[in-house]
Amino acid sequence: MAHLFETQEQLQFQSFDYGQQQQQYSSNAAEFSNYSYPQNNQSSHIQQQQPTSISWTAAFSSGDYPDEPPLLEELGINFGHMRDKAISVLNPFTPINKHIFDESDLAGPVLFCLLYGGFQLFAGKIQFNFIYAVALLGWLSIHAVLNLMSENGMDSARTASVLGYCFLPMVLLSSLSILLHLSGTVGLVMSIVSVCWCTYSASLMFVTVLSMSEQRLLVAYPVGLLYSAFALLVVMAK
Repeated sequence: MAHLFETQEQLQFQSFDYGQQQQQYSSNAAEFSNYSYPQNNQSSHIQQQQPTSISWTAAFSSGDYPDEPPLLEELGINFGHMRDKAISVLNPFTPINKHIFDESDLAGPVLFCLLYGGFQLFAGKIQFNFIYAVALLGWLSIHAVLNLMSENGMDSARTASVLGYCFLPMVLLSSLSILLHLSGTVGLVMSIVSVCWCTYSASLMFVTVLSMSEQRLLVAYPVGLLYSAFALLVVMAK
């Protein structure tokens, strides 16, 4: 009998412990369900930082990135360098910096060739094929001559850059053909002046960059022939 009473007390104690654990588990579950998580305001913070308006100039600038170069600079278009080189051509009597054409800029020459062909088109002359052929042949020929005459040599991009920027007086002559008939004496005189202007500027830049001042006349001769071909396209009858 004593053994039976001990067994009943043990069973009552175990049932009491099980009920207490169940109540504790249910209270913890209720607290877990009632717990409120903090709201994540990161998305709203990012939306507040986004710009409300987009400017067209942001596409050609570095925007909000201080170490990022502008888009035009990545494409090799620098209006400051183009202005300095054009001023050097228009005023060839000023001293020329030897390192002005260290950066081969082809944006200016392409622009001048398009302006030359556009002015000829307004004058009633469609000569884009002749412009392309003469420019390509003259560029390759002068590049070969310069590399044969100089010890240091010159890459093809810098050669095209010098010839293209010194083409600016010829562009001015082409613009005058819209208003004036250059097939007479006036046109001949203006063509000679333009050819001499282009030749003087280009030969000066070539001998300055290549340090071959004693060979300037030899450099000026093929350069003058190239610009004379472009002058003939301007004064040629329609």
